[in-house]
Amino acid sequence: MKRLLLICTLLLTLTGCSELQLASHVTKQAMPPSKSQGTFKVGSPYKIDGRRYYPQESYDYSETGIASWYGPNFHGKSTANGETFDENELTAAHKTLQMPSLVRVTNLENGRSLIVRVNDRGPYSKGRIIDVSKRAAELLGFRTKGTAKVRLDVLEKESLAIAQAAKSGKDTSGYEVALNRGGTLPDEGDQATRVAYGGTPPVESVSREALVSAPYQDGALQQAIPGHTKNGNFYPDPVVTEMPITPTDIYVQAGSFTVADNAHRLKSKLQQFAATDVFPAVVNGRQFYRVRLGPVETVAQADRLLSQILSAGNESAIIVVESR
Repeated sequence: MKRLLLICTLLLTLTGCSELQLASHVTKQAMPPSKSQGTFKVGSPYKIDGRRYYPQESYDYSETGIASWYGPNFHGKSTANGETFDENELTAAHKTLQMPSLVRVTNLENGRSLIVRVNDRGPYSKGRIIDVSKRAAELLGFRTKGTAKVRLDVLEKESLAIAQAAKSGKDTSGYEVALNRGGTLPDEGDQATRVAYGGTPPVESVSREALVSAPYQDGALQQAIPGHTKNGNFYPDPVVTEMPITPTDIYVQAGSFTVADNAHRLKSKLQQFAATDVFPAVVNGRQFYRVRLGPVETVAQADRLLSQILSAGNESAIIVVESR
């Protein structure tokens, strides 16, 4: 049976700005309980198609790359943390992040930005960094296209809070649209805030009126906020934040080295496939030398080039997206 999406959204009119942002609190009291409550999960290292992945708790995490989406073939099946996947909810699959975690996904091609909740593992298609639900892909504007250049940013404070809530046995479904006015949290002394982020009083004791600024009566959810009903379930319409569009380029990164000579040797071997260069980078105080091919114009071109580089024996090759 389909899980209800526990989302209450509020459209904000910002003076002098056309930006629309998510603004909501979520509790079990607001809508019926989930029928597929998941658990907190990190998991052990695992291997898929010859590549090993190392899941870990990470709350200070950003990444750019290519996003894809999944839906019909997985709808109603179990996710990696034990929930039932609903393609109409704002959830996502990531290869290593803890579940659940809250991630802002920004489509770098059109500026649309949305919060999703990671509750599944994947994607395992080479060159993809996140799989979002069908509904999230629609809101981000790439469902028809299939893929998009995106940036992922873990919401640190919110993700720490729902991790604690999940570890305490609470249902965290719906937290993907947790309060996010202008990227800041409300006063921590606020009752609804304490509930939404794992504090007291218990979730069940908070009224709907504490969750949104415009009170409404039980059974009047459809009249209170925009949304739609599907198969008897009401799905509030999330609001997408509009972010500035930053020009980006797509590369295939064949390897990253701490020794410059190793990077230049690999560069010489790969120049037959495409323009190749070595890009110095400092990560956590360490000097690295990244061997990258490109830039290429489309995801399809990047996929073809990645396949060639992998076939040439560079098993760690990935697709990366960089701002110009």
